[in-house]
Amino acid sequence: MRAKTAGQTIAAFAVLVLALGGGYLLGLRHHDHDGAAVSATGGETAKVQYTCSMHPFIIRDAPGACPICGMALTPMKAGTGAAAGAEAVPGAISIDPITLQNMGVRTEPAVRRSLERTIHTVGLVAVADDRQFAVTTKIEGWVERLHVNQQGQPVKKGQPLLEIYSPELVAAQQEYLLAVANRKRLAASPYAEIAASAERLVEAARTRLRYWDIGPEQLRALERTGEVRKTLTLFSGHSGVVTKKNVLAGARIMAGEELLQIADLSTVWILADIYEYEMPWVRVGQAVQVAVPYGGATVAGTIAYLYPTLESETRTVKARIEVANPDLALKPAMFVQVGIAAGTSGETLAVPASALLNSGREQTVFVALGQGRFAPRPVTSGLRDDSGLIQILSGLDEGDVVVVSAQFMLDSESRLREALDKMLGPQPGNAGSRTDQRPAGQPAASDPKALDDLFK
Repeated sequence: MRAKTAGQTIAAFAVLVLALGGGYLLGLRHHDHDGAAVSATGGETAKVQYTCSMHPFIIRDAPGACPICGMALTPMKAGTGAAAGAEAVPGAISIDPITLQNMGVRTEPAVRRSLERTIHTVGLVAVADDRQFAVTTKIEGWVERLHVNQQGQPVKKGQPLLEIYSPELVAAQQEYLLAVANRKRLAASPYAEIAASAERLVEAARTRLRYWDIGPEQLRALERTGEVRKTLTLFSGHSGVVTKKNVLAGARIMAGEELLQIADLSTVWILADIYEYEMPWVRVGQAVQVAVPYGGATVAGTIAYLYPTLESETRTVKARIEVANPDLALKPAMFVQVGIAAGTSGETLAVPASALLNSGREQTVFVALGQGRFAPRPVTSGLRDDSGLIQILSGLDEGDVVVVSAQFMLDSESRLREALDKMLGPQPGNAGSRTDQRPAGQPAASDPKALDDLFK
């Protein structure tokens, strides 16, 4: 009887265990169905999550609004997210196609091409240094007459400028005439030394007058007529325009005093400002087009010299351009527009300049890795051309696809993701790659530098 009772007890306990176990399994399966979707074949699919188009790092398990901008969250495909598939590249991010479309991200490949540029700048017309001349006298005296009496008056080479009365000049002419007469009287002397001495006196008197700017024609006229001239006439040695007049009729002048300045304006200089970053494009011998401020005309010129110093106020280098000016359309001190045909750089790797992010410390572009993944890459840039392209000296290879629009959003996203990764440290599931010595399950301490990076 006791054996039968014991058997019934054991059977009842087994039924109870089976009932409890079945209920637990049913509850567990029900719980799993609450957290995942079931496919048509009975298998489980990934859980649908929602993200913000403007802030892809915001991921929620249910629809709602972005806590940052308030935009409605959009569903994202399985396996996408702010960091899906991008952990291998520092700062890389992964964005779903809908978000990319909303952000307006466009890409272009880096290709090799020739860069062309025309530098447009402002120039100042100046008188050429080697075409300015001073009119001076080597004797003291008084201005008896001015043949050129106006500043800006044109003169030609050989034209009389002014007449000077000088007692020293009168005495020197008289000495010359006496020397000439003495030479004639002693020419028939039987003593050769006496005749030679007379000739040396004539030559000394002639040299003295020649040093006072008495020309050969005036000396011949003096010797022919035997008449002493009261005044000395100064003639222009160059054609040009009187740019400065420092003398009046009747004024007393001293030896070496500047009386007039004459400038030849048939060729002028244009001093153009070239910025530091434009210097690689500019060289001596390049062709230049100069626009005259009135009439719409342009004249051709050539870069003759690049000055070796930098203007500290404007941070520019002066380029000296020589321009023919036969009709005197270009006036000294006039501002003109200058176009320098800088030419081409030859075949070089280039991308649109809009792809470049310049922080002041480094230059970066975002490279498309495929499947919605992007990574920042430091580069070194060079020349920039007229069509909006910029030379890449290092950091990219031909064919690399770079982002040319909305990369500022990608940059912000990349920096935020990197800062979050620094704060959070190694995530669960990456225990095999742990480098810190924290006990399992202990959260990483917040990194103050990472917080700074987050809110830069």
